Amino acid sequence: MLRFEGFAASRAAECRQRLPALLLLGLLALARPLAAAELEVGGPAGSRRLDSAVLLATPATQDIDVPDDVAYGRPMRFRAVPLAPLLAAAGFTAADTVEAVALDGYVAQLPAAALLSDAADGAQAWLAIEPPDTPWPKLPRGEGTAGPFYLVWREPQAGGITPEQWPFQLAVLRRVAAPAERWPALNPPAGAGSDAQRGLAVFVQHCLPCHRLNGAGEATIGPDLNRPMSPVEYFRPDLLRRYLREPAALRTWPGQGMPGFAESVLPAADLEALLAYLAAMAAAR
Repeated sequence: MLRFEGFAASRAAECRQRLPALLLLGLLALARPLAAAELEVGGPAGSRRLDSAVLLATPATQDIDVPDDVAYGRPMRFRAVPLAPLLAAAGFTAADTVEAVALDGYVAQLPAAALLSDAADGAQAWLAIEPPDTPWPKLPRGEGTAGPFYLVWREPQAGGITPEQWPFQLAVLRRVAAPAERWPALNPPAGAGSDAQRGLAVFVQHCLPCHRLNGAGEATIGPDLNRPMSPVEYFRPDLLRRYLREPAALRTWPGQGMPGFAESVLPAADLEALLAYLAAMAAAR
């Protein structure tokens, strides 16, 4: 359900001015070395496969420092290219939802408005690219590296970006319908309170990248959170709150991949809205 945390400052607007989006995509059509990886980008203008070696050779690519990286939990430096021109050239608009699919089964639903933003004082999305000849370090949990592609942010706190919006081991970015429209089974039942309605948005951001609910969703990491039962049905309310904050305090198992939601990531009001949503969905199952 959760990835981790991290943040930094940016000169992304300068890069976007130096390299127009169409020129960048033209460079991406060049021949590729055998060791290169590919990222699939599917937008209104069609689907393209972007090559890591070609991306690394573009003028827009530069070294960026991430002081507290989400995947590695420490300062990192990456070769990266601003993501906004790539998405704009593929036809994405601020009204779109972008589905980010990772190699490990993690699937995040991201607002294109945040990914397309290039405000100098706002959050800015960058596509970090793992060089084929100099791999990144192994992830702390021994799941390989964060490559070949990794969506990282500069000044994420300025845009309310949470750890779930830093997908690593990235394979696909594609335009999709908004989650509640795409999967009606996610919608709270008629008559559900305002907390449950708000909880749907919390669930989509924090839980849907790893879990499904009522079979709805694309992720394959965690179990369905309403079939055959909801966590609200087998956890006492106080223990469920504690589990979401600190899972290892209640149970541990080999390969455990769910760290807790700190209050800085999931404020108390959002946590209560999430629990109200899960309870409403369990009652309507």
